[in-house]
Amino acid sequence: MRGVFLDAMTMKLGELDTQALINSLDHWDFYETTSAAQTAERIAGADVVITNKVVLNRAHMERAGSLKLICACATGTNNIDLEAARNLDISVRNVQGYAGASVPQHTLALILALASRWHQYHQDVMAGRWSQSEIFCLLDHPVVELAGKTLGIIGYGALGQRVAKLGEALDMRVLVAESLRGIKREDRKCEGRVPLAQLKTESDVISLHCPLSPQTEKFINRAFLDAMKPGALLINTARGGLVDEEAVADALRNGKLGGAALDVLSEEPPPASHPLLSRDIPNLIITPHNAWISRESRQRLLNGVANNIKNWKRELHV
Repeated sequence: MRGVFLDAMTMKLGELDTQALINSLDHWDFYETTSAAQTAERIAGADVVITNKVVLNRAHMERAGSLKLICACATGTNNIDLEAARNLDISVRNVQGYAGASVPQHTLALILALASRWHQYHQDVMAGRWSQSEIFCLLDHPVVELAGKTLGIIGYGALGQRVAKLGEALDMRVLVAESLRGIKREDRKCEGRVPLAQLKTESDVISLHCPLSPQTEKFINRAFLDAMKPGALLINTARGGLVDEEAVADALRNGKLGGAALDVLSEEPPPASHPLLSRDIPNLIITPHNAWISRESRQRLLNGVANNIKNWKRELHV
């Protein structure tokens, strides 16, 4: 059986143990990147295709000929036409839970950076401002203690739950938003949770861990930001499309939002003209969608893909 990995560069395989994956099939073709124009040719004759972000549509699947299994080297499958795969009897499998340590760690780092402003103080030191100071320290950027502050979690799956525990470890009060269905019906009651309207007005920090869907797209909009506590912090390590990015840029410029730290944007990689890449936006941290990229996390993900292939073969008695 032949397998194809369309965008192996996303995993930096040279740092990982690939033996389980290689042993899962008779032959593998690895491509660092694959453009839309190259996809059909590269998957022709393949039994198994691995994709992280390369789009696989109905036309690709119909022309592939031998395709039986698509492995998403990720949790999300929005780049795969799932309906077409079902109609063509092609199995699609993803990997969940691999970034359960890495993403919460990155989320905490972003919260701490906005609260302590260490990244700005580091820049000041390297620019020589500490050496020029008339006193023993610098006090130019306001630092806040997180203890006693309120952390609002929107999206309470495995990642949201872990971030909540990290917040509690910092002596923060934690609020969890009601089910995402409550975005349109804020009177919906969920035990142990609070309405979204309450969370956004009481939280000093709001962290997003929810999926992107038609219901959640750009739900962090101008009205949401206006309802937040003045000076509150926004963290997004989920999906860029959850946020109205121009509204966030404006809220940071006018001081309504105290700070934002985003690991994801609506377009990745972003164009140079992206509204959040302007240099005049204060108190903004953007990391390049790398909350998940620890070596340990990537190894778990790769092992998950190999296990999906192994289990699929077992089910087929291959």
